[in-house]
Amino acid sequence: MDSMARLFAERARNELKIAEVLLRFSEDTDAKMVFGIQESMTFYSGAIAHAYYCIFYSAKAVLATKDIKTSAPKIHKKTFDAFKKHFVDTGIIDAELLKIYRSMIIRADDLLEIFSLEKSKRGDFTYKTIPQANRKPAEESLKNAKTFAINIFKIIEK
Repeated sequence: MDSMARLFAERARNELKIAEVLLRFSEDTDAKMVFGIQESMTFYSGAIAHAYYCIFYSAKAVLATKDIKTSAPKIHKKTFDAFKKHFVDTGIIDAELLKIYRSMIIRADDLLEIFSLEKSKRGDFTYKTIPQANRKPAEESLKNAKTFAINIFKIIEK
């Protein structure tokens, strides 16, 4: 694996881990006591944001395997568009997943939809909603990030 792809994949793994930690910490009264955090405080918005960044950096990692770089301004849109163009529209994702899973096919459209959904949720739940209301979306975001990253990592590590 190319060094940039490796760096982005590692960042994606870190983002996934912190999303998991924030989700678990939000519900762990004992841990909150240890850190002097009010029991009512939650970090679901942070879990959603980090789950999105897991997906974003997973996409950056797979793009790096093809020496495709995206940069500011509008790096998130450029990354999404490049991922769609080079991996989804071309059928690379489906073909690779078919080889990896043989008996279980995950369609590229599902991965792209997860990326799109989490991109929009990152904005909605980071800027527009109180943290305590975000438990269910945070759980869904974490599940989506795991699905996306696991499948992208299978392609990268092949």
